[in-house]
Amino acid sequence: MKAQFSKQAMQSVTDIGTLIVSTPGTCGGRPRIAEHRITVHNIAIDFNAGMKPEEIVVQRPQLMLAQVYAALAYYYANQQVIDTEIAAEIEEYDRLEVEIFSSSR
Repeated sequence: MKAQFSKQAMQSVTDIGTLIVSTPGTCGGRPRIAEHRITVHNIAIDFNAGMKPEEIVVQRPQLMLAQVYAALAYYYANQQVIDTEIAAEIEEYDRLEVEIFSSSR
């Protein structure tokens, strides 16, 4: 007996390749969740800080759980590059913070 799928079930299928996009000029061209300005870096930072995907969705209710998992899949496929970029951003932030506080005294 063949399995039959309704039109409704077929319409709800999402190609996961459409969930993460990179657009020059948006978020510095970094990979981000489609139709949002939330980057894979943002999701990776939250996840690495101990947040579960379900908690990220609670914190960012405009996202669907599938989008968070797609961002995490992209992150794990490119972890070394993304971790290096995040570390460089943190280092630059720390440097600027010291510079600003030193000049204000």
